[in-house]
Amino acid sequence: MALSRAARLAPVVDMAEKAEKTAVQRLGYFQGQVKVAESKLADLNAFRLDYSQQWIVRGSTGVTGQWLLGFQGFLAQLDTAVDQQRQSLQWHQNNLDKARDAWQQAFARVEGLRKLVQRYRDEAQRAEDKREQKLLDELSQRLPRHEAF
Repeated sequence: MALSRAARLAPVVDMAEKAEKTAVQRLGYFQGQVKVAESKLADLNAFRLDYSQQWIVRGSTGVTGQWLLGFQGFLAQLDTAVDQQRQSLQWHQNNLDKARDAWQQAFARVEGLRKLVQRYRDEAQRAEDKREQKLLDELSQRLPRHEAF
């Protein structure tokens, strides 16, 4: 009876394992997306820093008003791009957090089901051991006893 309970749970365990595998894949995907977003943000920040350094170099030799307006305009565009990339990174991190939570739940479900199946198997084994012991006890009682003289 208990073994059949474990056997009946096998499809449920398989489904839970597949869901956990899918959750792992999603987690990996979002980890990759976060790394890409972090890299883009780092590149933008580095480019902005390099571009800002031009002000120091060009400013020491004198600049025209037109150059200064162009510089400030492009710097504002870079700032906007950096802000947008930060938002993108935050969005990807939120997705990663959700994917991590989903994976943890799927993993916990699989582990819980595996423990339940193992408990059912252990119960079935104990019942089988008890049945065998009872059978052996009955057989040993039926055997003729030889008394020593």
